[in-house]
Amino acid sequence: MFQLSPSPSPSPRLPTTASPTHLLRLPYCRGRPGFPTTPKTRGLSFARFVHLLSSGALGAGVVGINGSTLPRRLRKLTISSCSTQPSVFMGEPSDPQNSIAKVPLHFDVQDSLSYARAHWASRSHIAWDVKDNNSSVYLIASQMANLRVSNDDITGYDMKVQLEQDMCGLPGNVKQKFPHIRSYSAFRIPSSVDAEKLLKCQLAVMCFDAHGKCVNATGLQLPGVLDDLFSYTGPLGAVFSKEAISLHLWAPTAHVVRAYIYDDQFNQDPSECIELKEEIGVWHTRLPISREGCYYVFEVSAYHQSTLKIETCMVNDPYARGISSNGKRTLLVNIDCGSLKPLGWSELANEKPELLSFSDISIYELHIRDFSAMDYTVNPEFRGGYLAFTCEHSAGIDHLRKLSNAGLTHVHLLPSFHFAGVDDDKGKWKYIDEQKLSTLPPDSEEQQAEITAIQDQDGYNWGYNPVLWSVPKGSYASDPSGAHRTIEFRKMIQAVNRSGLRVVLDVVYNHVSASGPQDEFSVLEKVVPGYYLRRNADGYIEHSTCINNTASEHFMMERLIIDDLLSWAVDYKVDGFRFDLMGHIMKSTMVKAKSALQSLSKDQNGVDGSKIYIYGEGWDFGEVAKNGRGVNASQFNISGTGLGSFNDRIRDSILGGSPFGHPLQQGFVTGLSLQPNGHDHGDKSITDAMLAASLDYIQAGLAANLKDFVFTSHLGESIKGSEVLTHDRTPVAYASRPTETVNYVSAHDNETLFDIVSLKTSEKMSLDERCRLNHLATSLIALSQGIPFFHAGDEILRSKSLDRDSYNSGDWFNKLDFTYESNNWGIGLPPKAKNEKNWPLIKPRLANPSFKPQKEHILAAVENFKNLLKIRYSSPLFRLRTANAIQERLRFHNTGPSWIPGVIIMSIEDGHEDQPGIAQLDPVYSFITIIFNARPAEVSFSIPALRKRSLLLHPVQLTSGDGLTRTSSYEPSSGSFVIPRQTTAVFVEARDRNTCSG
Repeated sequence: MFQLSPSPSPSPRLPTTASPTHLLRLPYCRGRPGFPTTPKTRGLSFARFVHLLSSGALGAGVVGINGSTLPRRLRKLTISSCSTQPSVFMGEPSDPQNSIAKVPLHFDVQDSLSYARAHWASRSHIAWDVKDNNSSVYLIASQMANLRVSNDDITGYDMKVQLEQDMCGLPGNVKQKFPHIRSYSAFRIPSSVDAEKLLKCQLAVMCFDAHGKCVNATGLQLPGVLDDLFSYTGPLGAVFSKEAISLHLWAPTAHVVRAYIYDDQFNQDPSECIELKEEIGVWHTRLPISREGCYYVFEVSAYHQSTLKIETCMVNDPYARGISSNGKRTLLVNIDCGSLKPLGWSELANEKPELLSFSDISIYELHIRDFSAMDYTVNPEFRGGYLAFTCEHSAGIDHLRKLSNAGLTHVHLLPSFHFAGVDDDKGKWKYIDEQKLSTLPPDSEEQQAEITAIQDQDGYNWGYNPVLWSVPKGSYASDPSGAHRTIEFRKMIQAVNRSGLRVVLDVVYNHVSASGPQDEFSVLEKVVPGYYLRRNADGYIEHSTCINNTASEHFMMERLIIDDLLSWAVDYKVDGFRFDLMGHIMKSTMVKAKSALQSLSKDQNGVDGSKIYIYGEGWDFGEVAKNGRGVNASQFNISGTGLGSFNDRIRDSILGGSPFGHPLQQGFVTGLSLQPNGHDHGDKSITDAMLAASLDYIQAGLAANLKDFVFTSHLGESIKGSEVLTHDRTPVAYASRPTETVNYVSAHDNETLFDIVSLKTSEKMSLDERCRLNHLATSLIALSQGIPFFHAGDEILRSKSLDRDSYNSGDWFNKLDFTYESNNWGIGLPPKAKNEKNWPLIKPRLANPSFKPQKEHILAAVENFKNLLKIRYSSPLFRLRTANAIQERLRFHNTGPSWIPGVIIMSIEDGHEDQPGIAQLDPVYSFITIIFNARPAEVSFSIPALRKRSLLLHPVQLTSGDGLTRTSSYEPSSGSFVIPRQTTAVFVEARDRNTCSG
């Protein structure tokens, strides 16, 4: 057997046949039509670069076109790729049959090593989608990456081993782990092969016909065998003891790993270079404890399939707990050091706001910079950062306290780990002239032009560009060097908790911002090329999330996710996690993560893991759809796990359409059938039917979207929530427990609630009506079973000037004003890149002064929102803990074909201590009726089932400043109600009649 060289020689160049003629930059868009969230490229400049070689074959890692022969009329190009016949469609991607041309991308054996279509799926088996049983198949290895295919033969190899086809197919455990290759042919690896050494080589499998001619060849995808041989549960990262620091890096395919030690973050020359030792795929070394506070980077030499070379890369530790400014180096920091803990940190677990049940949770989604960047009541040095949350007398903190006092329980912070897109060095940021922009017309293009010109050099980005998951982002710290970010992040958590709110972190484990051996933000691919990121059938990275999908089905990727979550929970005492694109993560990973977090205890870990809530986006699309890569954490698959997922059904039925539909499509609240906006929804019979169908969607959502909840549909049929079907024939309801549903109408993605209501409602509607509809939409969420979720600013009529995707739109469009002076409407047309197609709809609305709320409207909205929270937390009947409790107690009225359009009536019944039947939960109220009236006029009706009740308007509404809502009435003898226009009225039956007296 050959020996591996400890010092690889310079890598050879690609064969000349792999030289592209021209590159074509293709913008990449995540998802499919109707997918409920926007793409999260978040400021990254990327595309699929594609080319055809002069030979007509595909080049390495990309698909493409010969620019010299491309007709000018061909403006669009779509790649259709499968393992057998990739193609390029030129023309309209949505209509391939009518495209101008379809070019098959034929297989060329000379360029076959650019692909990795075979899988070394376990120690004993290679899987390859070849069906010719008459060919001889070989495993080929080159320790120095010298493999070449030419003249139907292979050269440059150090080892060539014939493989025997296993006619029984792949083992069952391989098929289960990798369902997308379950039908591939299986080839046995001889037991004599030293797999551990081979995995450090350039590898290929090749088919030779009876004449010895190479008829097929490809590289190998290695995650299966790496998991088989090198799954590891020991220490990783920098581990501190009293005497020393040990470094551990999992890199089983590496030839050499070195650690360069720097005395500080600025020195160009390392003070020490250490070559690490390897044991079973883990490289390690030991440093004196005096190195604490120094910095290091790893140098990893390994074969990269993406370049067909052995590459030597400088890379941060994936388990970094501290970094230098902009993450140039990893900080040797003991995260448990007492000097990094704010005063009282060790007692914070005992100071956490009370949380008796996950059903008591309500969530307020907030971007760290939005919170204070333009709040002039905050210390200028703290604005836009962690320490703004420690300013006890700021307008923002005062606002959060108001919401907390009304009942709000959790603040969800958008990504706060180290991400690409914002420089940590504030001295390099560029700024707009706010005074100048404020003098421009409300529908001007100039504001967005100035923001766009500096958007990649300012201090703003949502942060969905992960680089290192386990380190706080430096741009939010007053000083990004050293351990300052750690201290300040902890102060933020402590301050928010002390204001009465728990903290949720937005985590983005489904993708990373960069890959490959060259990109400065690439980490995982530099350490173990081809392992952490999910590949397609050709061996190229999947990008369905937006870019560089990760593969949690691989053991060490799953471990990285779970270890990272535990670090945030223990080291930073966060109270929950929201998973971006959770459906791209395996269900088993999510279940293990939940179990690991819930095992944490105050005694052992300083936190109570049983109080940590997990939820996320359970969308099912891309390569993981329909369990394509294993059982994924989609809405339907996680039913019964206790994991929460966003309910897009109630959002779309309340507002109308979907985020990717026509912006004027109306819904229950925005005037569908009742106040048409001029958009062609169809004739009146169609819009009436659409409105009636929305009733079922909303009723299911109000009942926590429980799949087995039985109610009467708009057709008068008794149905389960899972029997109500969406337009694509999937069930509306999917949850098994109330806490598995997160109900919402707005989030950071897409327009704000005020903006979408302003866009979808009739231009003739008054501002007062729009404000009432804004409140009505919020009330449907606030008073639903399950967990209500609100986007920061919903309660202050927040506007982004109709920007549908403000991830990189700067402070100007993302402003939050907690002084209530302005809601940010009419500050210019939103950025062209994401909104230009809607400018003709947006411009007249922004120019119309009647659309802009005044301070009195904002103050009323804040008061109304607080009242909704007070009502929700006035009775446990709004927060029922089990599916059985909801089925027993919750009823809908005004259902069936004779329903009053635009009116939803829901009642919740409690038991009585001295009577048999359902248990008593609420000592104050025995019966509650909620009426949502979206109609533009007062409505009166009788409900026989609600006759002879002792119902009175809820005390919160009786004393509210909403005079119209106070006119809501109930007459007991006939069960009659009178509800004013566009109003949510809550009636309660008190056990003590004095409770509801004015």
